[in-house]
Amino acid sequence: MSTSGPGLLVSAADGTATVTISNPARRNAMTTAMWQSLPGLLHDLAVDPAVRVLVLTGAGDTFCAGADITDLADPVSSSGAQSAAMAAEEALAAFPKPTIAAVRGYCVGGGCQLAVACDLRFAARGARFGITPARLGIVYGAASTRRLVRLAGPGTAKHLLFSAELIDDERALRTGLVDEVLPEDELDKRVTEFAGVLRSRSQLTQAAAKEFTATADASDDTARAAHWARQAALSGDTAEGVAAFLERREPRFTWTPAAD
Repeated sequence: MSTSGPGLLVSAADGTATVTISNPARRNAMTTAMWQSLPGLLHDLAVDPAVRVLVLTGAGDTFCAGADITDLADPVSSSGAQSAAMAAEEALAAFPKPTIAAVRGYCVGGGCQLAVACDLRFAARGARFGITPARLGIVYGAASTRRLVRLAGPGTAKHLLFSAELIDDERALRTGLVDEVLPEDELDKRVTEFAGVLRSRSQLTQAAAKEFTATADASDDTARAAHWARQAALSGDTAEGVAAFLERREPRFTWTPAAD
């Protein structure tokens, strides 16, 4: 896993794919090329049946310091960079399997945008979080804002977006922006262990829950509820889960997102 310049590094082991943001000269800032490459990379991992969990992290002691500001200096390139960032965020949010952001150090701007698009966020102590378009006169995207509000509430969203100030790991945990805060030297172990827990669970349950939580404000989800009920009946995963429980053994679930 190596790159000669800024890029996204991919590794996989035991059903977990890890995508590492690597641009150490700029605190892992995302270039336009990196934003543009993320959706295709995620698609390849999504259709790989060997991948059951995705971890997003940053190289070294920084998660991601945001978008590379040099890409925002020109109005034309700035518009392209913002569009690419929004497309990358949506691709990450739509990834059909559980996603975990493993955060060290600064998680700012576009980096926080990516972390929020993940299903779960585990942070090392000392991590700092911020969303900084107000420093640059940039309008933060509507979908990104709604996702932040659903996660951390309107008060925290307004604080971050209005002020562009950074908050520490304790406040991030208290407001729901992150799910767990751990000592720096325990972060990787905890993420690996939790990814293992997720791999052992029903992908059917996870996929349905992921869809329903993303559309929690939908007025009528009857059709989708019926869809997932059919998937459960056809997959046999419910019967397997109950049998495994009664027999006191680990279940062998067979449903995969490709089966949907």
